[in-house]
Amino acid sequence: MSAEDYTKFEKARIIGARALQLAYGAPPMVKVPPGTINPIDLAELEFEKDVIPITILRD
Repeated sequence: MSAEDYTKFEKARIIGARALQLAYGAPPMVKVPPGTINPIDLAELEFEKDVIPITILRD
């Protein structure tokens, strides 16, 4: 799914979960821009590039 296919609630949950993973030391899936230290910013960048390793299952 692309970034446009998620609701705002799913997007918030995905970015929040990924930011928590990054804060606990998970390796980033994109090249980290210089000066980026906030895991939320990095998770948003990963979400925009559609590389977050999280899957949403809908019923």
